[in-house]
Amino acid sequence: VNPGPFKGTHPGLGSVEGAAATPTAASASCQYRCIECNEEAKELYRDYNHGVLKITICKSCQKPVDKYIEYDPVIILINAILCKAQAYRHILFNTKINIHGKLCIFCLLCEAYLRWWQLQDSNQSTDPDDLIRYAKEWDFYRMFAIASLEQTAFFIGIFTFLWVERPMTVKKKLNFILLLKALLLSSYGKLLLIPAVIWEHDYTPLCLKLIKVFVLTSNFQAIRVTLNINRKLSLLAILSGLLLESTMVYFFQRMEWDIGSDCAIYKSQDF
Repeated sequence: VNPGPFKGTHPGLGSVEGAAATPTAASASCQYRCIECNEEAKELYRDYNHGVLKITICKSCQKPVDKYIEYDPVIILINAILCKAQAYRHILFNTKINIHGKLCIFCLLCEAYLRWWQLQDSNQSTDPDDLIRYAKEWDFYRMFAIASLEQTAFFIGIFTFLWVERPMTVKKKLNFILLLKALLLSSYGKLLLIPAVIWEHDYTPLCLKLIKVFVLTSNFQAIRVTLNINRKLSLLAILSGLLLESTMVYFFQRMEWDIGSDCAIYKSQDF
């Protein structure tokens, strides 16, 4: 194997220079997954002397455990955008990505900005008074809090369904921490909300709907890959999350809060 893509370090693999024909140090402390059949693997590749590297072959499916360790990150990202299960397994199991919290906050900020922008667009005021600007600032914080509560309700709905259907989903104990990280990572599509607002045009409502569908599709694939369950259960989990999220939106509307939620946005054609 050409050692070019492996030289130095790789996320989740550690240094490969000078290693013997044994599993890498990183693989000794963690378990990888075959991106094709989801079977556990002790190593992704072996480093023989003189920089000769060989990708590990899965004992179950007889295919390379992770072909993506040779791929450019841009190719991996494109495959992830296409919701390929192999790309998701590579990212979730065979790399060490610790941006879940930061990505979650940034996505919530994008969603809060969209709601705040819609609210300000419907309540335009030319008064330069400082109190007006102060109130608008707190409107943004309120949108952020509401978006956080709705996303939390969405995740709780998913976890509750999977817990109830636990005997049907997996034989071993559910790893809710890993699932939470997978859901947070797969929500990256919310970052597209900002360009959709910046380049405003007549098709903005349609763009927002497509972004919502893309995020839900990514969440669906993340659940299926993480828990290795069938499509039906993954779809039901997503629907359970949406049901609880919609209940939260209805509660806020009953409280007569102007929440600018996705549900309200998608039902309206006027911005």
